[in-house]
Amino acid sequence: MLRGLDIRDMLIIDRLELTFQPGLNVLTGETGAGKSILLDSLGFVLGWRGRAELVRAGAEQGEVQAWFDLPPNHAAHVVLQEAGLPDGDELILRRVNTVDGRKTAWVNDRRCSGDVLRQLSETLVELHGQHDDRGLLNPKHHRDLLDSYGALDGVRDKTRAAWREVSARRKDLDAAEKALDVVRAEEEFLRHAVGELDQLDPQPGEEAELDSRRRLMQGAERIRDDILKALSALGQEGAEAAAGNALRWLEGVADKAEGQLDAPIAALGRALVELDEAVVGVERCLDTLSFNPIDLEEVEERLFAIRALARKHDVAPDDLAEFAGGLRAQLDALDQGDADIKQLSQRVIEAEANYAKVADALTVARTKAAKALDKAVSAELAPLKMERAVFETVLTRGQPGPSGQDEATFTVATNPGAPSGPLNRIASGGELSRFLLALKVCLTGAESGLTLIFDEIDRGVGGATADAVGRRLSQLAASGQVLVVTHSPQVAALAAHHWRVEKRVEKNLTLSTVTHLIDGDRVDEIARMLSGDTITNEARAAAQALMAG
Repeated sequence: MLRGLDIRDMLIIDRLELTFQPGLNVLTGETGAGKSILLDSLGFVLGWRGRAELVRAGAEQGEVQAWFDLPPNHAAHVVLQEAGLPDGDELILRRVNTVDGRKTAWVNDRRCSGDVLRQLSETLVELHGQHDDRGLLNPKHHRDLLDSYGALDGVRDKTRAAWREVSARRKDLDAAEKALDVVRAEEEFLRHAVGELDQLDPQPGEEAELDSRRRLMQGAERIRDDILKALSALGQEGAEAAAGNALRWLEGVADKAEGQLDAPIAALGRALVELDEAVVGVERCLDTLSFNPIDLEEVEERLFAIRALARKHDVAPDDLAEFAGGLRAQLDALDQGDADIKQLSQRVIEAEANYAKVADALTVARTKAAKALDKAVSAELAPLKMERAVFETVLTRGQPGPSGQDEATFTVATNPGAPSGPLNRIASGGELSRFLLALKVCLTGAESGLTLIFDEIDRGVGGATADAVGRRLSQLAASGQVLVVTHSPQVAALAAHHWRVEKRVEKNLTLSTVTHLIDGDRVDEIARMLSGDTITNEARAAAQALMAG
């Protein structure tokens, strides 16, 4: 709820501070007194787009501050939290406009953007008037208003969930089809590469092993002669024979050496064992170095083939086996692809069928709500002297989406048999005001937290019709806050709080002032609205009669 408005150096206002209350708040005054300036100033601090030049002549900058009470469940709390702004039970908005056009805004003393102000304004204030394109006259909002009136949140949530499922299934199918197309484009390469890799069948570590064998074979001839010489020196004609002879000679005289040859004999025995092992190892090495030249060719051929494939596919030789596995997986996906696509397509069909079912249920619920709304608005139009007018909520099939498959438009026909059309194209100024008021009365329901502003919505009506307009405005204000700019004494008489807007000239400067009216001053203002500049006792009596109801 709007609690106050502080305006400094805006248009013809030098300094003005207003405090508002719950219920019906009325602003009256002569044409041109500055009532619209108050709304322009409020719209400025709320981030609405309006006049380009707002700073009062001679001032460096204009400033507007507005403060609101926020109950715990107010929608503005969500906007504040998402924007990272201070949150509490009071909201203070301040916006400055310099003479060169720069605008700066603060929310609870924290700098913020105009976009954040506008998001907050949608939760704080709702403006209605003959030229309002933000509220009831905008067909983009009609479907949401109808859903709110019909309390269709539950079925709409189901529709939104079903649409998310359709979108997810379509996304899965699209991704699978694109992936399959990529694999199909490379099918020939994949099959050739996998065949080539399968035929070679490279193993991890094989390249290093082949390289070692190749180097060993290449160096075998150079070292074989030396190894043979060493074998000859160690074998039966070399060290092994000499050591054996020495052992036999020592053993033959050992019993006469009084034990002094025991240790040498034992050492020679061990040496003969080691010599034997050395001979065996050398012979084994010679066997290894004995190879067919064709073996070297085969090792080199396989080694070069592995290295060539590694370069071809830009992977390490030891990674060829894993790389081949990846290619096989792509081929498996290709072979399985058609079946997967068929399964995903079936899931899309099932999700779309479920969406159609819940969207049809939403359409049925909207149709029922539309009939109820049409009946309710018609009942409100009769007291407003528009009993011959026809209001109809038209549902048409739109593009399916998260909010269903319907578009809703509020249409009117001002007389039976006359063509119907959108509110803002068919109704005249006075008729449009009454249509908007009747519609708002029906749509408000349990809605709370918004300050409703009606800008001369009673223009073009008078007498009993104006009284009916005022009573409906008072009805709207009973559970919240309504601000009305009006020229109608019947509406003003029903106000819980009344302000008069006036112009005065000081030192060749035109300034606007606002006065809170009570008791006799309020009677005089309503009498002025009834009789003009000259207030008679009869006008005062009529004003008092209006105020008495």
